[in-house]
Amino acid sequence: MKYGSLILEKKEYVYLKRILNISGYAGDHETQKSLMKLSEELKTAIIVDAKEMPQDIIRFNSKVTVVFDNHLEKTVQVVIPMDKDMNKNKISILTPMGSALIGYSKDDTIEWEFPKGKQHIKIVEVTQEETFSGMDTVI
Repeated sequence: MKYGSLILEKKEYVYLKRILNISGYAGDHETQKSLMKLSEELKTAIIVDAKEMPQDIIRFNSKVTVVFDNHLEKTVQVVIPMDKDMNKNKISILTPMGSALIGYSKDDTIEWEFPKGKQHIKIVEVTQEETFSGMDTVI
């Protein structure tokens, strides 16, 4: 892990904690396990102001290119639940993949439990899209 811990922007951290509390880890068992693991990782996350946020950290609205164990490469955008759109590769933070990626950085390798089993994911590219204004967003 490049920075030694997850790094989250302050407003995004507050929003994420809120949606995790509201969700009650709803969904199937694998999604629940992913969200509980994310919740545990948040306990040791580094929380920073927006101006201190490194550009290579995955945050809300980041476009992320990852490579899986089987060498499959995929680009997704990590978004809040109401903005998810699988046709546009926009994945919710509440999915196993979204919860696995948030707070990590380019060149990190993550080991995460997915519905089809444990995977190693190498983050090869992170680009920032529009910034998140979660305090204005209704859950």
